[in-house]
Amino acid sequence: MSLQSEFADVAFAGGRAALITVVRGTDSVPVGAKLLVRADGASTGSLADDALESAARGDAEELIWLERSELREHGDVTLFVDVTGPPPRLVIFGAIDFAAALCRVAKAAGWRAYVVDPRSRFATAERFPEAEAVIAEWPAEALARLGGIDKATYLAVLTHDPKLDDAALLASLDSDAPYIGAMGSRRAQAKRRDRLVAAGVPETQLERIAAPIGLDLGAMTAEETAVSIVSELIAVRNGREGGRLSASGGRIHEVGT
Repeated sequence: MSLQSEFADVAFAGGRAALITVVRGTDSVPVGAKLLVRADGASTGSLADDALESAARGDAEELIWLERSELREHGDVTLFVDVTGPPPRLVIFGAIDFAAALCRVAKAAGWRAYVVDPRSRFATAERFPEAEAVIAEWPAEALARLGGIDKATYLAVLTHDPKLDDAALLASLDSDAPYIGAMGSRRAQAKRRDRLVAAGVPETQLERIAAPIGLDLGAMTAEETAVSIVSELIAVRNGREGGRLSASGGRIHEVGT
């Protein structure tokens, strides 16, 4: 099977990988040489140069999780890193009514939303039809069922129950999640912080929590608040602050060159 076919199979199966192709080579690195790198680091193929392959693996590891295909230059060699991966995941802790609005907006934006809540009477598929799955388990067990937290898993804690909030955060803070957001007033945030400190959570981990959750849009309704949260997720995913384009400089759309 060709590397292109292997790459297509990964994409069809909803997997994550990068196919690296030499598009400008040298006498020792031929144009068209390919290297397929999977999310777990396994690889197939060769670029005919150990140092170049090492650099290319670094490109792949970065871009696989950014879900972005780019040209990359290494000396006299230019590589095209073609990336495939499933849409990012949003794990929502708390089967509250507002979570349904968040599932709807996330799905419209192309994200896969999952709802987690150990209260089975609330955590039902009927209440969250836009969710990929509704899991009636405690956070740690639910995350294990989802295969753990990777660099494309974003987390939103929506409950106002300390038992559930704290369990979700304790299961999430020591992870590769690029975003952990928590809903609640500033007073509720301060109380939550005190509880986590008492539980032994270090300051560096507490700083990972985006709280209050979402961008400052002046949102009032559940749908507006959901837009605020998904907007923050998109901004974080793309390395942006989320301000108004009319007040910013530079290029509107960052395109790899």
